[in-house]
Amino acid sequence: MNKITRKTPLTVNAPVGKYAHITKIPAGLDWYAFSGQIGVDADGNISEDFNTQVRQTFQNIHDVLEHEGLTPADIVKVNIWSVSEIDWDFFYATWDTFFNEDYPSMTIAYITALGLPEIKLEIDVWAAK
Repeated sequence: MNKITRKTPLTVNAPVGKYAHITKIPAGLDWYAFSGQIGVDADGNISEDFNTQVRQTFQNIHDVLEHEGLTPADIVKVNIWSVSEIDWDFFYATWDTFFNEDYPSMTIAYITALGLPEIKLEIDVWAAK
């Protein structure tokens, strides 16, 4: 069975966060690219609270994965864009619960704006299964 593997070689620097330096996707798996998810709830509301947006964004990622029969273990790459300072204690507690310490590759960037002024965080994921 083809299995996604994650690793950080001892010959490179240790990650500065909770991610793997390398995620290997074997041949034969289907790739999924998801549009960036934001902290909008089912009623179309976006909270002004940053951590509420974080929690809702991960819920939305869960929902689109589930729609395709995928789980967080199938995620191979995460891109995070934030216009606000991230509360890393809260973010990593949410991250740990979501990924169960089987971390994908990750990129984070602080930027000046996202698609709407009320959006403080956007996360897109790539998956394979």
